[in-house]
Amino acid sequence: MRSRNGLRPVLRSAATALVLVATAGAGSLVAAAPARADTVRGLQWYLDTLRIPEAHKISKGDGVTVAVIDTGVDVSHPDLKGQVLAGHGIGSDAAPDGRKDSGADGHGTAMAGLIAGRGGGANRALGIAPGVKILPVSTGAEFAHGELSAAIRWSVDAGADVINMSLGARGPASEEDRAAVRYALEKDVVLVAAAGNRKNGDSGVASPANIPGVVAVSGLSKDGKFSPDSVRGAEVVLAGPMDDIITPRPYSVSRNGYGVASGTSDSAAIVSGVAALVRSRYPDLSAANVVNRLIRTAKDEGTASRDELYGFGPVDPLAALTREVPAVTTNPLVAAAPEAQAGDTGAKDDDGPAIEIGVTNRVGAIVQVALCLLVAVGLVVLLIVLNRRSARRRRALADASVGAPAPGVGWGPGGPAYQQAGQAPPVYQPYPPGQPPHPGQPAGQQPYPGQQPYPGQQPYPGQPPYPGQPPYPGQPAGQPPYPGAARPGGGPPDSGNHR
Repeated sequence: MRSRNGLRPVLRSAATALVLVATAGAGSLVAAAPARADTVRGLQWYLDTLRIPEAHKISKGDGVTVAVIDTGVDVSHPDLKGQVLAGHGIGSDAAPDGRKDSGADGHGTAMAGLIAGRGGGANRALGIAPGVKILPVSTGAEFAHGELSAAIRWSVDAGADVINMSLGARGPASEEDRAAVRYALEKDVVLVAAAGNRKNGDSGVASPANIPGVVAVSGLSKDGKFSPDSVRGAEVVLAGPMDDIITPRPYSVSRNGYGVASGTSDSAAIVSGVAALVRSRYPDLSAANVVNRLIRTAKDEGTASRDELYGFGPVDPLAALTREVPAVTTNPLVAAAPEAQAGDTGAKDDDGPAIEIGVTNRVGAIVQVALCLLVAVGLVVLLIVLNRRSARRRRALADASVGAPAPGVGWGPGGPAYQQAGQAPPVYQPYPPGQPPHPGQPAGQQPYPGQQPYPGQQPYPGQPPYPGQPPYPGQPAGQPPYPGAARPGGGPPDSGNHR
C-alpha cells in the first residue's frame, strides 16, 4: 500500500518465484518447460480461490471504467496494452496523462494489472476484470496533502465507475478528503481503499479507507483467514487476498516484468475488480446497490456480524454476480457508518449481513416521527374516551336526582317527590310541636296541634276552625266564622249559628 508517510510494501522480483528466461534481444518472457506452479498464472492462486474463471463466464467488466489513483500506469506492459485510457497527473513528478509509472516499485502498474490484466497465456497476468478500462490518475512517487481529494474529484468528473485507492495515510481523514468522497458518492461512484499494513507501521484503518461510504478492505492469507499482517478496525467492510500476490511491474523495476508482494493494496485492487464485474453485469444498478450486493453476498467469517477483522466477510465474486439481493435506496456504509454506532452494525442472515438496521438516517428519522405522531394520536383518543365516560357518569348522577324535592316542598308521603316507579317514599319525622307548616304543604294534611296558620292562609278543606281563631281575610263566602271571631263590619262575635 502506498503511504503518505513514505512506507512501502516488500517487493520480491518474480524471478525468485518463476523459472523464466529473457529471450535474446526481444526482452519477452518465455517459460522453460515450467510446471503450472512456475507460471504467472500458476502463481495467481487467488483466482481459483475466488472462482474467477467461473465468474468470467458471467462478466468480465466490459463497459466499466476503473480509476486507479496511484503512481501512474506503465502502458507499455504487455498485460496492459489497450487497457489504459489517457488519465491525469497531479503530483510534481507525475506524467500529465498518468500513463507512466513514477513509483520506485511500479505500484500503480501492479494495481492496474491486478484489476485489468489481459491474460492470454500461462505467463501473462489475468486480471479480476479484464474487460474494464483503467483510468490512471497519478499523484507521483509521493502524494501530498490535498492531492488525494483532487484526484478523487477528477476521477469522478472523468467518468469513473469505480475508484481504487491502494494507498493511505495514518490518522483521521481530512475534511477535504471527506468532502471529495461525499462528492463521489453523490455522483454514483464506488470507492474502494486499502485498510493498511502492520508491517508498514499502520495500527488502525488508514485514510481514506476510514471515511464512511468507502469500501475498506482488509487482507486474507492463502488459507482464507485474516492475515496477521493486515490492520483491523471497525471501519473494515470486506476482506480480500493479500499474501504473495503476483502482479505486472514496469521493466524498469523488474527485469522480467513481474513482482510478488503482500499487502492490503492487493486486497483493495481485487475488490475493485469484483465491483467492476458487478457493475458490468448489472449496468442499471446504482453504486449503493453494488456495494450492498458485495457486502450481502460476502462469506460469513469471524463473528455473526460485521467485525474488525473481515468486516462483513471475504468478498465472493460469484455470489455477488448471481445471488438475489434486496435493493436499497442509499449506500449502506453511510447508513451504518461505524462512527455513528457502537459495536456491530447488523445481524447476518442466510443471504448476508442485515443492513436494514440502518436503512438510512432519513428513514430512521421518518420512523421516529411517525411513532411520535402515533403516540400523540393515541393520547388524544384516550383523553376523548375518558372525557366521554366522565360526561356519562355526570349525566347518570343528574338523572338519578331528577324529581328530588327542593327543601320544604312536597315532603308528605305520596308527594310529587316520590313518583318514581317502584320507589318507596322515605319516612320523615313529624314537625316539632309549634313549628309552622312548610309553604306549599299538600292539601288535606292536618296541621300539628297548636300550630298557627300563616296569615292569609286558607284553611284546609274539611278542617274545623281553630278554637279562638279569627277568620282569615278573604275567607270563602258561606263559611261560618270561627267561634269568637268578630263579624265583618264590626258586629258582635258570631255564636256559631247560621241564620
